Amino acid sequence: MLKTALVISMQEDVELLTDDESVERTLSIIELIQSGGIAGQLIIFLLFILLLVASYIYFERLFAIKAASKVDPNFMNQIKDNVSTGKVEAAKILCAQQNSPVSRLIDKGISRIGRPLEDINIAIENAGRLEVYGLERNISILATISGAAPMIGFLGTVIGMILSIFEIANSGGQIDIKLLADGLYTAMTTTVGGLIVGIITYIAHNHLVARTNLVIHKMEANSVEFLDLLNEPV
Repeated sequence: MLKTALVISMQEDVELLTDDESVERTLSIIELIQSGGIAGQLIIFLLFILLLVASYIYFERLFAIKAASKVDPNFMNQIKDNVSTGKVEAAKILCAQQNSPVSRLIDKGISRIGRPLEDINIAIENAGRLEVYGLERNISILATISGAAPMIGFLGTVIGMILSIFEIANSGGQIDIKLLADGLYTAMTTTVGGLIVGIITYIAHNHLVARTNLVIHKMEANSVEFLDLLNEPV
């Protein structure tokens, strides 16, 4: 009898485990998006487009800034030697070979040699503004996307809540959770999507700003060094 009862108990446990496993269900990302209805899918699609735009701008600017930050360690020493010995043309050729923001600023200063130091300084500053503008091109778009993406996600949340309230209002007093599913999925998926895009873009924007500031610092340091060279007594 004890053995028979033990066997029956084990069979019941196996049946309970089987029932639990049959109830367990996973939800993929695609199914989650599809469960959000047309409104949720449109907002997720818009967020995806914004993420693609942000990714393109980030990598395009990253490679451009990385290329602009490359400066030959001996560049300024060679410029000093050429300017000190009066080889202005050789210094200009060296700047043309480097083809970087730093070299273009120095080339602008070399082209003004013979004029008052203040004029040379102004010319370098004006050229520097143009270089900074080129480095920061489109980076502001990342800041816009990082702020707009969460708001678009919250817009989906509001739309989802409106759909849920609409279903409740038209349920005739009998609320069925299945009727609210589309609205709730829309609310949750769009919020998560907006926050993900916003966070990624915010980090990308700050990283590019930090890299750009390093290049600007190099430009300023080399410009000051060049002006000090011109200000040295002969």
